[in-house]
Amino acid sequence: MNAVHLITNNTLDLKDIQHIIQNDEKLELSQKSVDRIVKCRAYLDEKTNQFSKPIYGVNTGFGALCNVKIKDENLQKLQENLVKSHACGLGERVPDEIVKLMLLFKIKSLSFGHSGVQLSLVERLIDFYNHEVYPIVYTQGSLGASGDLAPLAHLALPLLGLGEVSYKGQVYPTGDIYKEFEWEPIQLQSKEGLALLNGTQFMSAYGVHCLLECHKLSYLADVISTISLESFDGRIEPFNPLIHFARPHTGQIKTSDRVRTFLEDSELIQKEKHHIQDPYSFRCVPQVHGATKDTIRFVTKTLLTEVNAVTDNPNIFVEDDVIISGGNFHGQPLALGMDYLAIALAELGNISERRTYQLVSGHRHLPPFLVTNPGLNSGFMIPQYTAASIVNQNKQLATPSSIDSIESSDGQEDHVSMGANSATKLKRVVDNLKSILAIELFTASQAMLFAEAKTSPFLENLLSMFREEVPLVYEDRVLHHDMVKAIEFLDSIEIDSEVLFE
Repeated sequence: MNAVHLITNNTLDLKDIQHIIQNDEKLELSQKSVDRIVKCRAYLDEKTNQFSKPIYGVNTGFGALCNVKIKDENLQKLQENLVKSHACGLGERVPDEIVKLMLLFKIKSLSFGHSGVQLSLVERLIDFYNHEVYPIVYTQGSLGASGDLAPLAHLALPLLGLGEVSYKGQVYPTGDIYKEFEWEPIQLQSKEGLALLNGTQFMSAYGVHCLLECHKLSYLADVISTISLESFDGRIEPFNPLIHFARPHTGQIKTSDRVRTFLEDSELIQKEKHHIQDPYSFRCVPQVHGATKDTIRFVTKTLLTEVNAVTDNPNIFVEDDVIISGGNFHGQPLALGMDYLAIALAELGNISERRTYQLVSGHRHLPPFLVTNPGLNSGFMIPQYTAASIVNQNKQLATPSSIDSIESSDGQEDHVSMGANSATKLKRVVDNLKSILAIELFTASQAMLFAEAKTSPFLENLLSMFREEVPLVYEDRVLHHDMVKAIEFLDSIEIDSEVLFE
């Protein structure tokens, strides 16, 4: 039996989201959520029947057509036309695991009772989630300002029995899945199309997916850099807590604490050193990794605020007896945050590649390219090339999308966030960072072959597990396979959420 996560007013945090996903929990609306949704829908119906004046998105056109009044008999058609006309996505398919988050966040947003949707609509979205029926959504098309219009239109199409869905690893026309589960298409009522399309769930899902990854990668960057420090015969002094409390950035202090913990009982770090200083890529790990941690913490706060919010338009406030058209769908907070995070993660990759470079350069006690017979063997020459190439790509991807805006909808939507592009390229930066760190671990593991003492028990154990998957290199072989296994090794590592999200 799968556990059930009850949709309530309670705030979701990253631990909650990770727990829901990892434990494959099913969703269910709390009774209070049901009551809020039903009450809001009844209020909207009453207002629509009482007043003939235009209410944006309820009985008017959309965007630049907001002044066009729609006849009552066409209100259902209006909402259906909105969903169909906005399903203009192109590009790659959004991965199912991100579509799953889109569904979770859209259900959460609608459950607050400020959107005016039918209960049956939310229940159908829950059906999709619980039965792992994932609408086919595309990466391109959102400007990140009127919400994620095109991606959310594709998310909504299957509610009408249209579009395609992924089910059990295969893509099907939605109608085939409706027959399988004996479902009937939802008949959209007034405002419901707009409630589905206005929102930031595409950006938010990508952002949270990346956050779950980058909290882990931040921890692994600390571990891997410590292995590199040991294999380079580095010094412990730069991690002394005194200097970090003299410049008390939270991430900097946390990084130095972690590294010292990783090094407990290391023979290597206690050896007498014959050099006065280490290069910045080793010496400044607390400062550089720490700054990225502080960025991750800031963006985590931004994303969690968003996924626990109402982001469609207009918003209905039953208790205050008012319907307000505003701009909660605008993705500017997310766009700026995800651009900031992409820059911070690119820097983690940047400094990682510099440590890889130092390890293969023949400095200290290490042979050139970490093989005993360089010349005949190229050894680890080219993995560093690969890391450098990926770092260069990340620098391009770290160019902010949010600094651009292109007018749309005949000037009605004259400033847009471009947050959807911030989101999709952030995922590429995260994936690239994992590859760069895997190359550093592969390189540092090899460099430890030439160490003159043992490192800490913690790191020895990690290296032992790694070498079971990626053996040491004694003569040239096809290293592509080793690097792929190194990435898979990082994926396989499980870290307690108390450590990740502390």
